[in-house]
Amino acid sequence: MPFPPAPAIRARPLVVSTDDGLLDDLLRVLAAAGTEPELATGGPALRRAHREAPLVLVGADALPTAAVRALPRRPGLLVVSRGELPAADWSAAVELGAERVVGLPDDEGWLLSRAAGAVRTPVERGWLAVVGGSCGGAGASTVATALALSAAAGQQGVLLVDADPVGGGLDLLLGAERDEGLRWPELTGLRGRLSGDALLAALPETHGVHVLAGSREVACRLPEEALVAVVDAVRSAGRPVVVDLPRGDPAGETLLAEADLAALVVPGRLRAACAARLLVGSGVGGWAAARVVVRRIHGGLSGPEVAEVVGRPVLAELAHDRAAMARGERGEPPVIAPRSPWGSLSRRLLGELDAARAVSG
Repeated sequence: MPFPPAPAIRARPLVVSTDDGLLDDLLRVLAAAGTEPELATGGPALRRAHREAPLVLVGADALPTAAVRALPRRPGLLVVSRGELPAADWSAAVELGAERVVGLPDDEGWLLSRAAGAVRTPVERGWLAVVGGSCGGAGASTVATALALSAAAGQQGVLLVDADPVGGGLDLLLGAERDEGLRWPELTGLRGRLSGDALLAALPETHGVHVLAGSREVACRLPEEALVAVVDAVRSAGRPVVVDLPRGDPAGETLLAEADLAALVVPGRLRAACAARLLVGSGVGGWAAARVVVRRIHGGLSGPEVAEVVGRPVLAELAHDRAAMARGERGEPPVIAPRSPWGSLSRRLLGELDAARAVSG
């Protein structure tokens, strides 16, 4: 499913071809990617553009020419043909160091995404926070929602991802279940490069948070490739992403390895703390580097007691909020006011994210 992107423009792509039909196709695709090409077939203009262009598209008709054969190898060079490339031209494409041979119209969607990524002005990659629970009902979904809401208060375009497409829908916690926009059943086929800004625009948005959740009408399986593609696209657009990740998710290790912060929510119960010890101690699902957040329960274990069982320091404690469950059932987002439990915890997590980014930067 190609999303029509609207990237900022830098240097123009180079197109090398004299085939009028192919040129028409390439001009149309590049216009959809938000750019227009520089055309050159030889001489100093070709050598300069070949060196400076973010993407080089060489038509199959130009492969036999001396000017093209004399070009040095470089990344980001594609050979484009209308239909399949004749066998005789494959060796020329290999010698040129082509990244890929693109056959139109079959590969048009791929070419659109590749061109959009090439002409987008580089931006600082958005941060990634992954939130999970040591057991069912830990409160990880509410923590993830509160973190996304707090992040949205300071910047636009925050994405909250529900990695459990059959979990009832994280949009319920935001009161966005009736808002128009795409859900996971329409996006499970996503792969490769996507436009993060276009993807955000297609999702339900409320309180400054774009949410990608499951559907209450259609159950679906969430491929790892689709989840990773969504997260990477939005981060590449400079937007932060918060993922509510269930235990046992096959994409867990991939996302946790990339995360700037992983928070494991542990209710103040002995079994929950023991489960957390297994997760962080054995590294099952990639949680070995997770920071522990304790959710206080009336009559349950204290933060220091959970830390002793888990064998890991506690980053923060979430004070008991008696009204949280009732608000969630009414579709009201968690309160993130400065003195609220969710607001205090979110600010602590955002502080950890800032510190982690400063170190990695």
